[in-house]
Amino acid sequence: MGAWDIGHFDNDTAADFGGRVDDAEPGGKADVLRAVLTAVAETGPEDYVDGGEEAVAAAALVAAQCPGGTPVTTPYGPKHPLPPLPADLRPLAVRALDRLTTKNAEPLDLWADAGADQEWLAGIAALRAVLVAA
Repeated sequence: MGAWDIGHFDNDTAADFGGRVDDAEPGGKADVLRAVLTAVAETGPEDYVDGGEEAVAAAALVAAQCPGGTPVTTPYGPKHPLPPLPADLRPLAVRALDRLTTKNAEPLDLWADAGADQEWLAGIAALRAVLVAA
């Protein structure tokens, strides 16, 4: 992961994902988010989650539309506003975030290796709290 900061879109993979979301038709943007969230959420605890940066970015986009959510304003996120997202993406995003904060998850391992795992986990917890409250 080429990361330049701890933010949800502050890495190469998430920034590319923002472009993929922009490239999707308005009616298909939720499907792009659903696909990456599902891929992570359905990974078993015994399997290694390779990647996950896209799922964190997708969760940030879902959380941004929740009460108390923080808008995604980074230049590395989607440039175009998202249509209202289906509410069923919220629990899916929570499941994906939960999977990424357990063992056998590449983002957690990488942030731990960089000595920033607690800061990264705090950002994930903040996203999760908004999603659960909604």
